[in-house]
Amino acid sequence: MLRTEKMNTEDRIQHVSLRSLTVNSTAEKFRNPQSVIRKYRWLSIICLGLLVACGYQMMGKETHVPPGLNSIAIPTFKNQTFEPGIEIPFTQTLLNEFIQDRRVKVVSRAEADCILEGAITYFTTAGSAYNTLGFASEYAVNVKINLSLKDRTGKVLWEEKNWGLSAWFLTQSVSVSNEAAKQAAIQKAAGDFAEAVRNRFFYNF
Repeated sequence: MLRTEKMNTEDRIQHVSLRSLTVNSTAEKFRNPQSVIRKYRWLSIICLGLLVACGYQMMGKETHVPPGLNSIAIPTFKNQTFEPGIEIPFTQTLLNEFIQDRRVKVVSRAEADCILEGAITYFTTAGSAYNTLGFASEYAVNVKINLSLKDRTGKVLWEEKNWGLSAWFLTQSVSVSNEAAKQAAIQKAAGDFAEAVRNRFFYNF
């Protein structure tokens, strides 16, 4: 009888000890969140390793460019508008976009596998918002560009007609400030254009 009571007592002690251990383990996780963070960090690393092992690639590296087009030339755009120098920011920004991307080499026309040519066919600035007195408080810069990509034999690989772009700027009290704001809007349109052309070149052949 005493032995039975002793065994029951030991069972109760063991049960209480197990409960205490479970509670303490849970409490320890809350007291030491770094252990949980380390656990999930290692889990993330393992999952990333599995993705790489399965052949996945980071976005932006895979392209649809046909084989053999490893270099490109981008001559200065033609300016068919009355806005002097408008071709310069569009050409330079597009060149920089491809140079920084580095998936194809930017070279001279004589060395290039393909040539990206452009012509600015339309440019205007027009009021897009007006104040209570009827004066324009905001202007829109509107540009249209023809673009074509040719291989070294002159064959057209793709082309875009009347590629439209717009950017906006607020009017200032001084005409010099207005001109600076206008040039900033042109640069913004050129940046948007360069990014769109790069995506067109690499992903939409």
